[in-house]
Amino acid sequence: MTDAEIDYAAVFQGLPGMVALLTPDLVYADANEEFLRMSGRTREQVVGRFLFDVFPDNPNDPAATGMRNLETSLRRVLSTGERDAMALQRYDVESTACPGEWEQRYWSPVNAPVLGPDGKVVLLVHRVEEVTELIRARAGAGGGRTRVLEAELYTRARELQELNDRLRSAHAREREVALALQDAMLPTRRQRARHQIAVRYRPAVGSLNVCGDWYDVVDLVGGNRIGVSVGDVVGHGLAAAGVMGQLRSALSATSRVAAGPAEALDVLGRYANVVDGAESATAVTTFVDFDRLTITYSSAGHPPPALVHPDGRVEFLDRATDPPLDARPDPMRRPQATTTFAHGSTLVLYTDGLVERRREDIDTGLARLADSLLRHLDTDPEALADAVLLELLPHGGATDDTALIIVRL
Repeated sequence: MTDAEIDYAAVFQGLPGMVALLTPDLVYADANEEFLRMSGRTREQVVGRFLFDVFPDNPNDPAATGMRNLETSLRRVLSTGERDAMALQRYDVESTACPGEWEQRYWSPVNAPVLGPDGKVVLLVHRVEEVTELIRARAGAGGGRTRVLEAELYTRARELQELNDRLRSAHAREREVALALQDAMLPTRRQRARHQIAVRYRPAVGSLNVCGDWYDVVDLVGGNRIGVSVGDVVGHGLAAAGVMGQLRSALSATSRVAAGPAEALDVLGRYANVVDGAESATAVTTFVDFDRLTITYSSAGHPPPALVHPDGRVEFLDRATDPPLDARPDPMRRPQATTTFAHGSTLVLYTDGLVERRREDIDTGLARLADSLLRHLDTDPEALADAVLLELLPHGGATDDTALIIVRL
C-alpha cells in the first residue's frame, strides 16, 4: 500500500489516544474522536475555537494551574520547534451539561511541532494520556487516603515541572550563547554595503541554534579584493561551535596576510593540529579580485564552491582539492587554482549539509544545487539563498548542519 492509498484523515480520527491539532495561535484545527469523547466536548465546541476558551483554568481555585502550564509548554514548542513532554498535570474541566461545576482530571500531555517547508512551526500536535480513572482506582483502594494521594501526586507533578523548567532555563542560556556566536559570524555592515552578500545558517534538527559550520568574508590587503570562506567542524552544539570559532578566527587573520588561499589553509592546517576537536575539519577559501576579475581558491577536503556565470554556465571550483585540515602530521603546501569571472557572476560557498545525502553520490547533490541555482539565477542573492535552501534541504529539517554564503560579483 502506498501513501496515496492511505486515508490519513481516517487514521487520525481512529487513533486510540486523545490527539488534537492546534494552529500557532492555539486555535483547534482538528481533534480526533477519542479527544472529543474523553473531554466531553462536541466537534462544534472545539474546532475553530481558542484552546483556553474551551478549557480555561478553574477561576474558583487559585491552585488550578494546569492550563497555564499547558500554555507555557505550547509556547515553548512554538519558539524552539522542539517536542515538549509535560509532567502529569491536574486539570479542572468545566462540565458542559452543568456550567459552573468542575471535575478534576489527570492528563499527561505531549506537544510536538509540525514544521513547514521554511522550518517554521505550522501546526502543534497535542497528545493527551488520560489517567484519571487509574489514579481514582488506586486512590479508591486506600479509602480515606484519596485526598492525600491526590495531593501527593499533584505535588510530585509540580516538582517534576519545576525540574523541567530549570533544565530548560539552562538550555535557554546555552541558546543565548549560541545566538551570540551565530551573530558574530555575520559579515560587517560595511562589507555587506559594498557587496551583494547573502548568508544563511541552518543547524541540524534537534541541535542548538549553533553548529560547527561557519562562513566568513574578509577584506584582503592590496587592491579591490575580498576573501570568502566556509568551513565545517565535526559535531553540533557549543563544543563544535567553540572549535569553529577558533578555526574561523585563525583563517580570517591568516587570509589578510597570506600570499594566497593555499598559504592561508596551510597555516590553518598547522593550527588545527593543536586544537582539540578539530579532527577532520574541512574548509575552502576563495580570494576574489574585482580588478582582475579572477577567483583564486583552495580546498581542504571541502565540497567545491559553485561559480554561476551570467551565460548560465555553472562551474564547480574543484581543481585545487586537498585532504582535511589536520590530515597530515607534517602539513605540505596545499594546491590552489585560479579561474576568471564576468561582472554579474555569482559565487556560492556552502557546507556539505546542503548537498550530501545518505546512500547518494555527491555528484547527485551537486547537480541538484546547479539546477536550483540556474532556475533562480535572475533573483538577488537574498532570494536566491532562500530558494536554494527551500529546494535542497529536507522539509522536515536536515540531520546535518548547513552554512551558505552567496556573493554577487
